[in-house]
Amino acid sequence: MRIVVPGGTGQVGTVLRRALTAAGHEVVVLSRRPSGPGERAWDGRTLGAWAAEIDGSDVVINLAGRSVSCRYTSANLKAMMDSRVESARVVGEAIAAAARPPALWLQMSTATIYAHRFHAPNDEATGEIGGSEPGVPGYWSYSVDIATAWEREVEKADTPRTRTVALRSAMVMSPDRGGVFDVLSRLARLGLGGPVAGGAQYVSWIHDHDFVRAVEFLIAREDVSGPVNLAAPAPLPQRGFMRALRSAWGVPVGLPATRWMAEAGAFALRSDTELLLKSRRVVPGRLLAEGFAFEHPEWPEAAGDLAARARRQRRS
Repeated sequence: MRIVVPGGTGQVGTVLRRALTAAGHEVVVLSRRPSGPGERAWDGRTLGAWAAEIDGSDVVINLAGRSVSCRYTSANLKAMMDSRVESARVVGEAIAAAARPPALWLQMSTATIYAHRFHAPNDEATGEIGGSEPGVPGYWSYSVDIATAWEREVEKADTPRTRTVALRSAMVMSPDRGGVFDVLSRLARLGLGGPVAGGAQYVSWIHDHDFVRAVEFLIAREDVSGPVNLAAPAPLPQRGFMRALRSAWGVPVGLPATRWMAEAGAFALRSDTELLLKSRRVVPGRLLAEGFAFEHPEWPEAAGDLAARARRQRRS
C-alpha cells in the first residue's frame, strides 16, 4: 500500500514509518522541513504540490500538530490549536480534490478529549468529554477544545469516498530517545519517579507495537469509522504506573512530589503539569469489541519489555 503520513517526523510518526516500511508499504512523510528520502515539503496550512502524494494513495495518517510537551502559554496553546485544525482542514481539502482519493483517512486525536475523572473509565460509548469538570485549572478545558476542534475538521470534510477514523490516542510508549517513555525513565533512574500529588490520577498508555498493530487493524477493518480509543485496556494510577516503571529499571525508590514541586519541575522541563495531573482513565472499548487482542495489555510487562529494548538500543 501507499501510505501518506503528514506530520510523520515526530516520535509517533517515526514508530509508524519504521514499522510500515518494514512491512513492505511505501510510506511518504509530509514535513515542514523534509530532510531525507520519502519526505515531501508542505506547510500544514495550504494546498500545494504535496497534494499529489495523496491523490492515488491508499491511506492517509495525519499526525500533524505542535508538540504538547511545552509550557501552556497563550501563544503555545494557540499554536497547538492552529497547527492541528489547519492541517486537518487542508488534508481534508486534498482528499476532497483528489481524482483517486484514499480509501481511509486516519486522523490523530487524543485521549485528553475525555474528562478528568477517577470513578469510571472513559470508552467511546460512555466516556465523558471534558471541559467542564469542577476543581481543575480552567485552562485544562482548552486542551479539550483543541481535541474537539481537531475532530470536527474531519467531520466537516467533504470526503464521501474516504472512510475516516479519529485516533483518540493515549501516550505511545516506545524506547526511542526523546519520547515520553525515555523522559519518564530518566526520572525513574534518577530516583525522582515517585507519586505526584498523591499519585491517584490515572495514566493511560499504549505500547508502540500495539499502537502499530491497532493502526494496521483499523486499515484492514473496512467497517470501522468514527472515534476509536488507542489505549491499553488497563490504565492505572500514577503511583502504580511509576512503581512498575522503577521496577523495570531496577530502581527501588522514587521520591514523591507535591503539586508545587510538580509545577517547579514542569517549568524546568518546559512542560506543563496537566500532562502529570490530569486523570486519563481511558479504555479501548471499540477495539476490544471488534476483536483486537493486545500483546501488551498490562503496564508492568510492557514497561519491562520497553526497558529491555532501550537497554539493547544503548548497547548497539
